[in-house]
Amino acid sequence: MPKVLFQNLGLIDYKAAWDFQEKLFNESTELKLYNRKNPEDQKEIKNHLLFCEHPHVYTLGKSGDSSHLLINQEELEENKATFYKINRGGDITYHGPGQLVGYPILDLDQFFTDIHKYLRYLEEAVILTLKEYNIESGRIEGLTGVWLDYQDPFKARKICAMGVRCSRWITMHGFALNVNSDLHYFNNIIPCGINDKKVTSLHLELKQPVEMSEVAKKLKKHLSELFGCSID
Repeated sequence: MPKVLFQNLGLIDYKAAWDFQEKLFNESTELKLYNRKNPEDQKEIKNHLLFCEHPHVYTLGKSGDSSHLLINQEELEENKATFYKINRGGDITYHGPGQLVGYPILDLDQFFTDIHKYLRYLEEAVILTLKEYNIESGRIEGLTGVWLDYQDPFKARKICAMGVRCSRWITMHGFALNVNSDLHYFNNIIPCGINDKKVTSLHLELKQPVEMSEVAKKLKKHLSELFGCSID
């Protein structure tokens, strides 16, 4: 059974978390290259799962459109927010306090080498977590992430966004689940480049705040079961 090392980074600046991800990601990719060149001296490649929250920040993926950020630098500062162009897939999204962000840095050679299956498993862990709060959620064909009222295009609203990077079957970046998020910040972007769908949160759907640590515990359990690994 693969082992995954877990760290809860708490509220952390986006760039600091990104740099930490890059450090772990580069360590794993370098070890993988070493192992391919040295079959008689195999080094252990460690898997990681980071949970955190960020101060208000907008991030734009490699395939994203900068025009989907609807405010300028001065307005970013007024909103006490920052903006980064980053090396994940997907378009623009928002991170902020009250949102549970997960960054798995996994060696998929230890699990399965299928990036689509990987994304579906991340989505499924969120779907199962929401089910524990009696919230039915699912997927919309052609779109990543987790949605409520996913079968009704007029009511569908996103509760969890996803965007990943994968190189040499090592993953980074991940998912962002709106728990107690301030959803007004999404008004400053076209979330994920989709302008005809709303966003929501556990807080909004349940009409009360939700304990972040409780959500994190449930999500960790479902990730562990789906990926067949221990997360400690």
